[in-house]
Amino acid sequence: MALQRGLLRLLAPLVAALAVGLTSCSSPPRAPDGAAGFPVPPPGIAQPADPVRSQVVFTAMQMVGVPYRWGGSTPQGFDCSGLVQYAYSNAGLRLPRTAADQMDATAPVTLENAQAGDLLFFRDGSRTSHVAIYLGEGRFVHAPSTGNQVSLDSFGNAYWRMRFARAGRITG
Repeated sequence: MALQRGLLRLLAPLVAALAVGLTSCSSPPRAPDGAAGFPVPPPGIAQPADPVRSQVVFTAMQMVGVPYRWGGSTPQGFDCSGLVQYAYSNAGLRLPRTAADQMDATAPVTLENAQAGDLLFFRDGSRTSHVAIYLGEGRFVHAPSTGNQVSLDSFGNAYWRMRFARAGRITG
């Protein structure tokens, strides 16, 4: 819990800058025009060199605080795979709807080689049950569960570390 509060304090300036840039929660965020006007991520959040990855991370970070909604795929409410689908769609890429299908649509990468914008998959028993967007240095953004909001988390949390299945990269 202290780690999560620390992450939120670290990311508060970025979230505030993103919130100021939003004109409406229901309209998709604009793609960044190069580096000009695109907020510099705080320490520990990797700045993807690829503009698609940059847009995915930017969109996902804008959704922090949106309520979890099972089956949700809009800024009015997200489940985990709905958030991923929305962020990638905003960057111009179509992804399948469920975490398991999203996992099947990725090329496996090790966590050590994962880059900001890659996907992280988690298992509950033998099935893929959760997906998140990697931010770098063990941190990720996700829609965790009913009663929560889109939030930041990390592998410092034993719950996620123990359920981690693999990272995956969308290609193409």
